[in-house]
Amino acid sequence: MDTDLNYGEDYKFIPATSVGSGVGIEVLPDLYQYTIQIVNIVLYGDPGTKEFVLIDAGMPKSAEEIISVAEGRFGPNSRPKAIILTHGHFDHVGGIIELIEHWHVPVYAHALEMPYLTGQQSYPEPDPTVSAGMVAKMSPMFPNEAINLGEYIKEIPSDGCIPYMSDFRWIHTPGHSPGHISLFREKDRTLIAGDAFVTVKQESLYKVFTQTKEISGPPQYLTTNWQAARQSIEKLAALQPSTAITGHGLPVKGEELTRDLKKLVDHFEQIALPKQGKYLN
Repeated sequence: MDTDLNYGEDYKFIPATSVGSGVGIEVLPDLYQYTIQIVNIVLYGDPGTKEFVLIDAGMPKSAEEIISVAEGRFGPNSRPKAIILTHGHFDHVGGIIELIEHWHVPVYAHALEMPYLTGQQSYPEPDPTVSAGMVAKMSPMFPNEAINLGEYIKEIPSDGCIPYMSDFRWIHTPGHSPGHISLFREKDRTLIAGDAFVTVKQESLYKVFTQTKEISGPPQYLTTNWQAARQSIEKLAALQPSTAITGHGLPVKGEELTRDLKKLVDHFEQIALPKQGKYLN
């Protein structure tokens, strides 16, 4: 392993999975969602070519699976032009160092995520008190220490452009993390939301395992700014997306997406906000 690249000392495999693990969904011809245990990665690009971008990097110890999925869609020895991170939480960067070492490609994230991706600052500790759900109760075992991606990590351009994704722009959607971004394509109103909102109640082990479809706010146990999280959801709802891929759960489209996003905005306190928790204030 490149000595400049390292995970935190708390990096480890997390024994959590779902019925969706190992399942890929072609959401649109150029967007493929694949579930690794309990989190989604997205492959963007025309499968008729080897030109693609990876959005997010899965759970710890998942790099071999991600490489296999990418080669299955884009051909043997294919490699992305870049990796885009919606944010740097452990379940979105779990395979990142091994992927960098295999592909030698740049990784882009928002400037406010840089401290967590350059070894400077650890994320706040997960809060297990937000819910009685078992995933929330398990959250203290989730890695939160800073990782270091060395020279491979780059700040995403400040003008909203996304390298190698010219038809998308990024939108700052903080709350779940300071530099969280979502990706949006105006021409067909396609949204890659990351964890700004999700489509499974991520605190509940049963609902995560069964992948029960239910629009929800960002995972509560790792969300540290609830006012910003609410504003981010409102910002995304105002875009009137027609298709959404989220960091956790199944993709959602059309009237179902419109209805459920409006419900989330209108009933944010009841649906998204935890009843208690150390980050509520």
